[in-house]
Amino acid sequence: MTITALKRALEARDLVVNLTLRELRAKYRRSFLGWTWSLLNPLATVALYSFVFGKIFGSTAPTGHPSGLNQFSLYLLCAIIPWGFFATVTNMSTSAILGNSGLVRKVAFPRQALVISQVLFMMVQTSIELSLVAVILLIAGSPLLPWLPFVLVLLILLAVFAAGVAMALSVLTVYFRDLPYLWTIVTQVWFFLTPIVYAYENVKDKLGGVASRIVGWNPMTMFVRSFRHALFDGVHPDFGTMGILVAVSTGTMIAGLTIFVRFNKRLAEEA
Repeated sequence: MTITALKRALEARDLVVNLTLRELRAKYRRSFLGWTWSLLNPLATVALYSFVFGKIFGSTAPTGHPSGLNQFSLYLLCAIIPWGFFATVTNMSTSAILGNSGLVRKVAFPRQALVISQVLFMMVQTSIELSLVAVILLIAGSPLLPWLPFVLVLLILLAVFAAGVAMALSVLTVYFRDLPYLWTIVTQVWFFLTPIVYAYENVKDKLGGVASRIVGWNPMTMFVRSFRHALFDGVHPDFGTMGILVAVSTGTMIAGLTIFVRFNKRLAEEA
């Protein structure tokens, strides 16, 4: 059933492309700055967090090896963008089906295409943001150029992971309308369980055994640290971690599709 659902989504690639283009055209329509906001938003977030956590609370970045970088704002930027991708995809997914209820009721099509199009849309936006970050880091002195293919692989794996979570959220929200509010709380807690505004190396001894394992085995921790290794440090991500991320992303996608298929049957009546 899960494989069939994935095949149906792939067969509807023209629909997925059209839905993705619709998202891209609608994103900043009638906005004066347009797609410039996709660059300004993460930079504004980094500026705010750098001031609060860097200046006020005194958070520091470990010196990148071999890049030699130690600017907290750049260290933060390498984590904010992948986290923003995951958070935005999963938050958008809670309205993927309910926001297209008229289409779901009237037209027979693979409903998972609604989620996939949102993931592809965010991949385009995140690719633009990562390109800007790569240029900034190259100017700052990071030897990241050979490892940019790893960054692309990491983004694809993150997209698969986020899509699995989004599949489950999109269909469960139709039946449990409080889920978007609950998910907002979950992402807030998840944000601070992920070493974004702090370095995992600096806090793991202070956390204690259980808390340290929760943070360390958090999939988003592994994604964030891998992005930082490639971008900030200028080294290839750990291959053992990459293998874990492949397994986690694939497993999450299978689980998400399984839940989607399980609850897909009565979407037209419930949406």
